[in-house]
Parts: sequence; C-alpha cells; structure tokens
Amino acid sequence: VQLQASGGGLVQPGGSLRLSCTTSEPILGGIGWFRQAPGKEREGVSCIATNDDNTFYSDSVKGRFTISRDHAQNTVYLQMNSLKPEDTAVYYCATTRDYVHYCSVIDTSYDYWGQGTLVTVSS
Repeated sequence: VQLQASGGGLVQPGGSLRLSCTTSEPILGGIGWFRQAPGKEREGVSCIATNDDNTFYSDSVKGRFTISRDHAQNTVYLQMNSLKPEDTAVYYCATTRDYVHYCSVIDTSYDYWGQGTLVTVSS
C-alpha cells in the first residue's frame, strides 16, 4: 500500500488547511495522522477506524481538526481550522494492514506510512 499526503503549506494563525491522504488501493485498515515538529518527537494527531464510526483526536487539536474519509476516492482528509503556530510540523498519514474497530494514535500500530507534508503556521 502506498500513501500520498498532500495539502500542506504556509498559513497565517487562525487560518485553515485541508490535508489529504490518498492510498494506492482501497483502505481496509484504520488511518492515522501524525505530526513531527523540529526537535520534537512524532505526535499522534487523529485517527479514523475502518468503519468510520470511531475517530480520535489528541487534546491539542480537539475541536479544531476534523478527520473524514471518502472511500470512493481512497482518500482520508484532515480539515484543520483555527491553526496555531504550534501546529507547525511535518504531517504524516499511515494505515494499518488489518481492519480496526477502534483506531489508535500509537505509531507502532501502523504498518504503512506516507511521506510527509509540511504545514507552517506563521504570520
């Protein structure tokens, strides 16, 4: 499975971006979004389970970010609103090999990773 993350860029504080994670084949597993800021460890941001009924958001993004999936397009989106400078990071998407009822933002739970897309929040 190959994953392609896109949609990053430069945005002012308070602005919005929508990241996309497109896979090379239909997604059977859960999808997670992670980010890594310079000098910091990778952080789990959000995830969505295979059946889309279960989602999770880290406290740092809850209420501002929304994860969604378009099965027909093999794409998962991360809508990011009210962006803050501390959201600046390289964002990665990942998927599990197997069906998951409940998703996780523990990175060792994921089998396939895409390349990152850089999000910079700055005035």
